[in-house]
Amino acid sequence: MKVLLVIGTRPEAIKLVPVYFALSSVPGSEVVTCMTGQHKELVTDVLNFFDVPAHIDLGIMQPNQTITDITVSVLRGLVPVLEQHRPDWVVVQGDTTSTFAAALASFYARIRSAHVEAGLRTANRAHPWPEEVNRLLTSALCDRHFPPTKRAQENLLREGHAHDSMIVTGNTVVDALILARERIRTDATLRTRLSQSFQWINPKKRMILITAHRRESFGQGLAAICQAIAIIAKRHDVSLVFPVHPNPTVRSEVVSRLSHCDNVHLIEPVSYGEMIYLLESCHLVLTDSGGIQEEAPTFGKPVLVMRETTERVEAIEAGVARLVTLDRDRIVAETKRLLEEPHTYATMSRAGSPFGDGHAAERIARNLASG
Repeated sequence: MKVLLVIGTRPEAIKLVPVYFALSSVPGSEVVTCMTGQHKELVTDVLNFFDVPAHIDLGIMQPNQTITDITVSVLRGLVPVLEQHRPDWVVVQGDTTSTFAAALASFYARIRSAHVEAGLRTANRAHPWPEEVNRLLTSALCDRHFPPTKRAQENLLREGHAHDSMIVTGNTVVDALILARERIRTDATLRTRLSQSFQWINPKKRMILITAHRRESFGQGLAAICQAIAIIAKRHDVSLVFPVHPNPTVRSEVVSRLSHCDNVHLIEPVSYGEMIYLLESCHLVLTDSGGIQEEAPTFGKPVLVMRETTERVEAIEAGVARLVTLDRDRIVAETKRLLEEPHTYATMSRAGSPFGDGHAAERIARNLASG
């Protein structure tokens, strides 16, 4: 069995690393990793952290590229790769432009494709944008679906996908977190390096970890997020750490609104190992990201989701996350509750993760190996 893993962004790399290891353990298998180059440095960081090789790099990124440019570049770049390797399966993950384009390229090449983390839906094509449509299109193109939860499976069944084309696996992000934690705990040098990287964090203050980068938040939404952060930063008992996304729109908005706040630490994007360290060290998370909604509960960290919708409804239902939308006052109020109501905080931090048991990648590998 030959499998091509297509990796565009850091979340894809994180969630496909366990799949790489699980597939590599299948007797007679050959696993080839293909980076599109969409998040080249960030993907390389993740692969290096886990000692996973990058066999192919399409190198698609150019300055000021549009989503259309990325789609076309991935399609063109994969043509010779698919012709040369003729894999039995092309495996994609999540909801990025690279994901959709790779599924389409596989369909054109008449090569079977499989979708890890299939079936997530908000039922709103504009939120998140363009990810919601990417998910729908990827599901339409793929032959095998690996929904992480029963709810995701129900979404796929409701859309008409065959029951025997899918298996509920759990989310491979949990597998990756278990691998990463073990690596950090058993590598003293790595542990020391990570702690030294954040010596400036005040241990006497509760740390709030922030991530924000969604395209649909650009404009008024991102402004509201920054306004809320500036208000929260006036508290003397917290420290806010904000790794700022490299997107120029995000960076200019965040820096212009928050660089004057002494209690807000705007830092460069962190490595995967550093993000794990920050997650373990923080008190709570403010985010518009999808992946961190899955990662934080594994560490017992409450999440406030700064989006109008979320496809990770399981986190909301399990009580580990709350949807605070893009409303400045609501973001501030819910943060205040978690900081000042011990019972509320304890309820969210002890709920546990609804996203898996750490064996999702093994289920995916067994399913693909079965034909």
